[in-house]
Order: sequence, then structure tokens, then C-alpha cells
Amino acid sequence: MPSPVSFALIAVHSLKLSLGDRSYAILIGAGLLADQESYATLPSAPLAAIVTNDVVAPLYAQRLESVLKQRHREVVQIILPDGEAHKDWASLDRIFDVLLAHGCDRKTVLYALGGGVVGDMTGFAAACYMRGVPFVQIPTTLLAQVDSSVGGKTAINHPRGKNMIGAFYQPLLVVCDLDVLDTLPERELSAGLAEVIKYGPIADPAFLDWIETNLDALRARDKDALAYAVRRSCEIKAWVVGQDEKEAGLRAILNFGHTFGHAIEAGLGYGEWLHGEAVGCGMVMASELSARLGLMPPAFVDRMRRLIERAGLPVRGPALGAERYLELMSVDKKNEGGEIRFVVIEALGRAGVRPAPDTLVAQVIEAHSG
Repeated sequence: MPSPVSFALIAVHSLKLSLGDRSYAILIGAGLLADQESYATLPSAPLAAIVTNDVVAPLYAQRLESVLKQRHREVVQIILPDGEAHKDWASLDRIFDVLLAHGCDRKTVLYALGGGVVGDMTGFAAACYMRGVPFVQIPTTLLAQVDSSVGGKTAINHPRGKNMIGAFYQPLLVVCDLDVLDTLPERELSAGLAEVIKYGPIADPAFLDWIETNLDALRARDKDALAYAVRRSCEIKAWVVGQDEKEAGLRAILNFGHTFGHAIEAGLGYGEWLHGEAVGCGMVMASELSARLGLMPPAFVDRMRRLIERAGLPVRGPALGAERYLELMSVDKKNEGGEIRFVVIEALGRAGVRPAPDTLVAQVIEAHSG
């Protein structure tokens, strides 16, 4: 593991995700979105497309287009409807329709300006269009900055499972502008904190301590606190992805809380709970499962529940019934041979993936839902 960095705001900090000839930088700082220097390393291309949504576009699309027009002869905007409910084939086709209508070729650069939904769909579109065009992540939510924009996972949802149709496809660059978090709704900020919190128990106990101490500052959008949280989260994720790009082993630990969380999202209908809300609740359940498997003490479950609740996240799942949860969790990318596999905490700072008896999982669900 890389060692934690000192807690200080650096105007622009660059991390590297090392994947050989597909390595790229993650820029973290204030004022990056409209700074020409942020994009100086990108290849030149006549055409570019900004993929965004109808919430983010009025805030930042024109600002980004203005700076990109210094690099590209033509910049088109593709504005999608906002929300997880629209992370589907129809929205993906909308991207392809605009690209084809404007004669976009293999050198066209796609810029994903938005949260995790926009980033995932733009990346998947880039992987598919003409069998692969370059794309850049410009995440506008905390969740996207600390998690979904980094690592090259791209996908759309299917009614039977979240993120089941997609590809591993790496961006050329990730630009995390901390200033865009000023306009983030409170609920979205809390959702992002779920993905920040997960890095502590899976990889860095000292970071978990730091989050507990600085959670109020994070919720108040203190720039120093946000800068460190984004930076440390990206460091950990880059370290994991650099060793296991396509989730053959280690990378699965980044899904702590996600098996339960994805079941909540699918069971309620995508968009009813935000992804981070479902993951936060899912981490409580996964912590409980870790305890019931004899891996962690009950005090760890209480610690996680208190922290997630302090972050403004739900700690009890919806009353779908244990049988429905298990049915939904049976469609999960970590499963093998029909066996549901869960990310559990084996020791503070170390996670693993293992199966658990359905009866035990049902007890966990009943204890933390309804």
C-alpha cells in the first residue's frame, strides 16, 4: 500500500494510475475544469463531444466548451436526462446518434462531464464507438471523483442487474475540480462520502480514523478536507487497479457493501436510492456479515453504523424480504458457479471475498432492513 500523504491542500496534485501504455494522470485541485493547462497532455483532434446531463449542463457545459474550443475545431454537447434510471440502452443510443450525425471519427475525444452515471455511459460509448475512441473523465460529484471516474469500469444497467453490460476501458485523463462540489446537493455529497468511507476498512485504518475526525469538515465542504479525502481515495483505488485492472482478484475488495447495495438499487428501482446511499447501507450489512462470520468484533459493526449515519446515509435497508435480496444478489459479477460471494472485512484494513450461507445472510438482512 502507498503510505498516506500529509494533510494539506495542494492547488493541483497529479496522481498516476500505472497500466503500462494505458497509464494516465488523475488531477486534483481547484479551478481545473476551465483551465487550459488541465488538458495540455491530450492528443489534438478536430472534433470533441461533451457528454453531460440536464442538471450539470447549465452549470458547467458552456464553461468546458469554451476551453475545449481552444483545442478542437468543433465541440458538440450531448445532454442526457439525469439519474440512474436513465443509465440504459436508450441513453447510450442517444450518444451514438449525435456522434454519427456530426461525423465523429476515431480521433474524436469524448469528455464525460457529470457524475457516475454520465461517466459510466460515456466510457462505455467510447469503448464501443468505432471500436474505441479516446475519452476524458471530468467528474462533478464527490462519488465520481473518489471512485467511479477512476479505473476504467464502464457500463449500463439492465432491469435484472446493475452494471451488467459494459467494458473495461480506461480514460486518457481524470480531472477532479474541487470547485464543482460547491454546487453539489447535500444528498449527493453524503452519497459520495459512502465511497470515501469504504477505503478505510478495506485498505487504510488510519484513513478511517481521519474520516471519523474530519467528517463534519467534509460535510461542510471544507476544501482542505475534501482535497485530502479525494486524493487519498484516488491513491488507494489507483494502487488496487494498477495491480488488478479487470477484477480478477484484488480489485473486488473495492466492492465492499456493493453486493447488498446493488440489490437495494435493483429491488427498489434504479434511482429511488442514490448509489452511495445503497452502498452506505450495504456496508453496514457487510460489516454485520463480517462479524457473524467471526472475522470482526461486534464493536466494528457499531463503529461503521455510527459513521455511516453521521455521514447522512441510511443504515437500514428497505423491507424487500430476505428471499428477494438473495434473488437480486444472485446476479452479481463476483459470483462463481451460482454461489453468492461477498466482500468482507477480515481485519481492519484488509478485505477478502468469500461465500456465506444463505441462512446467515438472511439473518443479516433481517437485522438491518425493514
